[in-house]
Amino acid sequence: MAFQFLFLAFIAITCSIALATDPSSLQDFCVADPVRSVPVNGLVCKDPKFVEANDFSFSGLHLAGNTSNTVGSHVTPVSVAQIAGLNTLGISIARIDYAPWGVNSPHTHPRASEVLTVLEGSLQVGFITSHPENRLITKILHVGDVFVFPVGLLHFQRNIGYGNAVAIAALSSQNPGVVTIANAVFGSNPDISSDVLTRAFQVDKDTIYNFQSRF
Repeated sequence: MAFQFLFLAFIAITCSIALATDPSSLQDFCVADPVRSVPVNGLVCKDPKFVEANDFSFSGLHLAGNTSNTVGSHVTPVSVAQIAGLNTLGISIARIDYAPWGVNSPHTHPRASEVLTVLEGSLQVGFITSHPENRLITKILHVGDVFVFPVGLLHFQRNIGYGNAVAIAALSSQNPGVVTIANAVFGSNPDISSDVLTRAFQVDKDTIYNFQSRF
């Protein structure tokens, strides 16, 4: 009986891991149809007869993003929202531009791992392991260097140079999602109760109100 229980537990864990990525396509392609609003896990397929080359292409990734903002970075995503042909393929990319000393704020991708490649400049990158270790794994990257951020883990990048920096991120989902920690915690709609945040961050309510006013 104990063996049967362990065997079933192993099967359940294996299946859960196998299902932890975007579903595989059962046909050549499934170009997203943004017009139809049937609720599915992904997007409804466009009639193949009406599929064209533009459904599989995107122009503009060579253009620098506007980094004139409070964090000094800009992300140009290329996900299924930009290329309908990515639907069901389980991949996407993004260009990230950094002003001098700009940061891509601590965030997570709930549905994707990320492979970051530096094209220009130098970046400090890092991610935090899960509780209870909360270990910071960090490294300085230069042009041509590659770094991996595991799915769901909090991570960041920072330009450590006096010039602009550029990176390309490849992600293991057509729709990786992003949860920027500061925006989510202090800019939620409606606000998280100050009673919760004062205890979580061990600060007074005025500090919490100040943070919330910024987001």
